[in-house]
Amino acid sequence: MVRELLLIEGQSLVKSMQNWQKEGVTVKTVGRILLGLLAGGLILTPLSASANTLTDSSPSAGAVLASAPNAVSVTGTSTLTDQGTTLSVTDPTGLQVDDGSLTINDTTAVIGLKPLTAAGVYTVSYTLVSDTDIPLSGSYTFLFNAPASISSPSSSATQSTAAPSPNKVTHTADIFVILLMVLAVFVAIFLLWYARMIIRETKDSKRRKRAKRTPRPVRTPGPDKD
Repeated sequence: MVRELLLIEGQSLVKSMQNWQKEGVTVKTVGRILLGLLAGGLILTPLSASANTLTDSSPSAGAVLASAPNAVSVTGTSTLTDQGTTLSVTDPTGLQVDDGSLTINDTTAVIGLKPLTAAGVYTVSYTLVSDTDIPLSGSYTFLFNAPASISSPSSSATQSTAAPSPNKVTHTADIFVILLMVLAVFVAIFLLWYARMIIRETKDSKRRKRAKRTPRPVRTPGPDKD
């Protein structure tokens, strides 16, 4: 729907510019309009970006593990870049337990883990960066029961350590993109309206100048009557 609105406004602008050229609009005025549209294009740039979403993770959010994993991976919907993409894992005390060996494979980021010895809730924090999409940041938790003390997580511990789910982060990013799209449409409509106002003022100014330059007819005195 947004693209259709922009296409309609673009076609209207092309027709208007053709009419302006026929009416003798100056290059300077057209340049001012193009500069305004260029500024609007900078605002419309976010329309080309979409929200990356988290589709899979290992271990999954809320998982209860009896054996320690040797790596953690998260997968998005867009191809990731190693510049800006981060992935880290911390133990129940907040100490980092990943080994720092981050690997990017298409849409998946993988990081190795040190041997896990403490039982409790582990936190995975990620930032997924793509060349075409908005960066996706979030975190989730999983529970590791060390072999010496295997127990089920209590409801109170689960509530106190619950992190935002990937779906919640995804919805937030989608809403942000939609708001940018709506704002860009309003800005584009305003720029087109402003351009038409400039053209109208230019035409009125030319008419007034022409009216001033038109010489008034000189009255010749008639013959004197005695």
